[in-house]
Amino acid sequence: MSENKPMQGKVVVITGATSGLGEAAAIEMARQGATIICIARDQGRLDVSMPKIRAAGPAAAHKSYLADFSSIADMKRVGALIAAETPKIDVLANNAGAMLSKRVTTVDGLELTFAVNHMAPFVLTNALMESLKRATNARIINTSSSAHSFIKAIDFDDLDSKSEGILTAYALSKLCNILHANELAKRLAGSNIVANSFHPGMVRTRFGTGNGWISVLINGWHTMTGVTAEQGGDTLVWLASSDAAARESGGYFAKRKRIAPKSPACNDANARRLWEVSEALERRAPERAQSI
Repeated sequence: MSENKPMQGKVVVITGATSGLGEAAAIEMARQGATIICIARDQGRLDVSMPKIRAAGPAAAHKSYLADFSSIADMKRVGALIAAETPKIDVLANNAGAMLSKRVTTVDGLELTFAVNHMAPFVLTNALMESLKRATNARIINTSSSAHSFIKAIDFDDLDSKSEGILTAYALSKLCNILHANELAKRLAGSNIVANSFHPGMVRTRFGTGNGWISVLINGWHTMTGVTAEQGGDTLVWLASSDAAARESGGYFAKRKRIAPKSPACNDANARRLWEVSEALERRAPERAQSI
């Protein structure tokens, strides 16, 4: 537990903070003095996690919002709402993720893993950009995974993996997290914002719960080999709080160290093309938001 307050006065928007490494990171950042704004898809889980965050940082006015991460329109809605109510944001942690045991299509016609793991953070980051620009040293952090290394080449005509399996869909979405951060770093070069991604390690969490054989596989493997949620969230907290991380942009990290991601994550053309395709998907999404 941290006794000092390196994040005193900072505002952190985080997704996926109702369990696992996201919850652990949110609690630690609150303990370090940050005001935490959680975006989640389940009120019941928020009701469990928010008291822990408030207990860790009782002096701050922590907030929470509900959103449907599978809907581009709803991510626009919640992003616009947070931006209107929070003029300055110091940290955006795009941490929410999903892994499924079968293919599911969203209201936007996208495969659900791609929609939740890549399009949701892409849309949310765009919606919060002006609030991030008002911070002195803003940071955007994408939670990725070493699973990105399973992808050897990107088919930009099949980004939601219609011709591939669900594990490939997950690996591709984690590659997209790295490419998104890399392209952000290029587009924001010279500004007050840095953008990075990281691999938390094999974390012993509830990730994948409720997804049949995926749950059994993930939970069994992570129980045997995984790190704790606090250990998994440590690099996220470091990227959000440390002076050293404020000087890094466009990096991929593990255990607080910048490491080289696997190809094709290092390809600038891939990052640029993904941005263009994602922009087109965001533009053409139906202008409707789920009421939550």
